Amino acid sequence: MKTTPLFDEAGMEYQKTRIAHWDKVAKKRDHWAGLGRWYHRRLIQIYKYLVNPNQRILEIGCGAGSLIAHLQPSHGVGVDFSPEMIARAKARHPEIEYHQLDAHDLSSLEGTFDVIIFSDSVNDLWDVQRALEQVKKFCTPHTRLLLNFYSHVWQLPLTIAQSLNLAAPMLNQNWLTPEDVDNMLRLAGFESIRPMREVLWPLPLGGLADRYLVKLWPFRDFALSNFVIARPAATPAKNPSVSVIVAARNEAGNIKNIFERLPKMGSKTELIFVEGHSRDNTFQTIQDEIPLHPLTPSMVFQQTGIGKADAVRLGFEKATGDILMILDADLTVPPEDLPRFYEAIASGKGEFINGVRLVYPMEKEAMRTLNFIGNKLFSMAFSWLLGQPIKDTLCGTKVMWREDYEKIAANRSYFGDFDPFGDFDLIFGAAKLNRKIIDLPIRYRDRTYGTTNISRWKHGILLFRMVAFAARRIKFV
Repeated sequence: MKTTPLFDEAGMEYQKTRIAHWDKVAKKRDHWAGLGRWYHRRLIQIYKYLVNPNQRILEIGCGAGSLIAHLQPSHGVGVDFSPEMIARAKARHPEIEYHQLDAHDLSSLEGTFDVIIFSDSVNDLWDVQRALEQVKKFCTPHTRLLLNFYSHVWQLPLTIAQSLNLAAPMLNQNWLTPEDVDNMLRLAGFESIRPMREVLWPLPLGGLADRYLVKLWPFRDFALSNFVIARPAATPAKNPSVSVIVAARNEAGNIKNIFERLPKMGSKTELIFVEGHSRDNTFQTIQDEIPLHPLTPSMVFQQTGIGKADAVRLGFEKATGDILMILDADLTVPPEDLPRFYEAIASGKGEFINGVRLVYPMEKEAMRTLNFIGNKLFSMAFSWLLGQPIKDTLCGTKVMWREDYEKIAANRSYFGDFDPFGDFDLIFGAAKLNRKIIDLPIRYRDRTYGTTNISRWKHGILLFRMVAFAARRIKFV
């Protein structure tokens, strides 16, 4: 059977020339380092933040294999078309599986991966869209695609550095913009989650510039490396089950309403109450209501710790549903809105669905003016920190996949454990996992029973601490 060639004559000559070029670079690096080592060290730092250890990782254009080896994968596969590069990668990092393959044809490769990396390789490809289409078969719905590529702003400085033998020589580059890459990702069946700009001073003593200044205007416009984080285009889940967690403290008057108004969602909807040291008869009221609603699988637990975050974590630990939902017991977000959250996550539109109270007009006493202003300011700060729009950080209704929560819980030490609300623990964790965060506007209602458990000034100060902490752990890494 006659096989269709990968390229036309021009494409074949392009690839042949580049293989020879990178073979020469591999040999040159045996006795020459140049100034690029500081740039590559910074790339490794960034990727170690973006990629948690012990994941299945595929790197396209792996070169001598240093990056993927530093990421400590549970199973790592590196691909490069240069035989000299692959030979050195195998010798230096035998724990990684390496293949000499062209990125435009990966038909002989098998398996699925949690992370797929194109680090400074799309710059050199003959057909970027085709290479992106090749890796689609290695993706699961939760696979993250990470790309970094040179900014055209650095075309002249890099050319000068190469002419002085300070940087590895390069052939003509694609010089793609983030918009170019975003378009090719869509054509190949992927969706961008967020862009990043990194590396301002790829030389010694670049810590201040590369960690802080490059994240700020106007310095960010002069970054050397553009990053794009993407995921496979959304695919709907098949009738997943749901666990609705209700942290209830002094909410006895709302319990009956919760049972009666909770919609049925997915293949199963279970209701999990976590009662938290109430001064009224909330716990007894829940126990009395459970047998009156036999068609709603229900459980109740009493927390031993304190705070909403502790209660929600206990509920999540006991949950069995595929999707985890938080419903505030004060019913300021009506239970009837939960199917909208279900549709947003089950359809794949988002992977972390965040309720937003600040879009529609509120009922008269639903939120005090200072609280409203504070929420607006914090939403602006956290949108900048996370690189995804977060319009309302403290809406109690948040929805996510249980398997994502388990990863967040396993990695909780990265952010610390001082969030009494639990909202930021989940938002930060989802951002660290590079999950697609979607804001879902709801109409916020006034309380009909009880009083708020939020202390405006005490918790406001705590939020400022969280902004500062998140800046160190998310933005300025």
